[in-house]
Amino acid sequence: MGILTISQASQLCGVSMRTIINWVEAGHIKSYKTVGGHRRIQKEDLYKFMSDHDIPLPPEERCDVRKRILVIDDDKIIVKTLVIALEEDEHGYEVISAADGFEAGLQLAYFKPDLVILDIMMPDINGYEVCKRIKLNNETKSVKVIVLSAYLDAESYARMKGYGADLCFAKPLLLPDLKKEVTKLLGIEG
Repeated sequence: MGILTISQASQLCGVSMRTIINWVEAGHIKSYKTVGGHRRIQKEDLYKFMSDHDIPLPPEERCDVRKRILVIDDDKIIVKTLVIALEEDEHGYEVISAADGFEAGLQLAYFKPDLVILDIMMPDINGYEVCKRIKLNNETKSVKVIVLSAYLDAESYARMKGYGADLCFAKPLLLPDLKKEVTKLLGIEG
């Protein structure tokens, strides 16, 4: 855990000090002021911001920020398979699941995932609505969405892409292929 000056933060992000100050004043990056009135940023807060906004982290810091994945599907076997496969992946993802759209909304707010793997057909709130809500919400619009559904035809594909889904695949998708797509979408070096 370290503390950074505005100058250090600007160098890490590759932007001007004024840009960092603007981000701080807009509430995008947490900071505090010293007794002398100088802004300071916790390194962890800056790295989370950088990760959320696809700003490359310094190579020595990349492993410190674990990517979070939320799997949303009502099929318990699929959920268990995906969660285990992704947790055991070499990139050390944090993975949780939700069985329906309502629970997904709670987990999105609490867990703050970097990526969501989403089924279309679910009880209560369907995948279309979940995807639309993710992409229309300022807090979650940067979350990557992979649709993985047994009911993926041309119409549902177009509809999900229209709601902002990043990738759409028909079930079953081989786990190595899914892992490869997750890694690409999260911008992790393979």
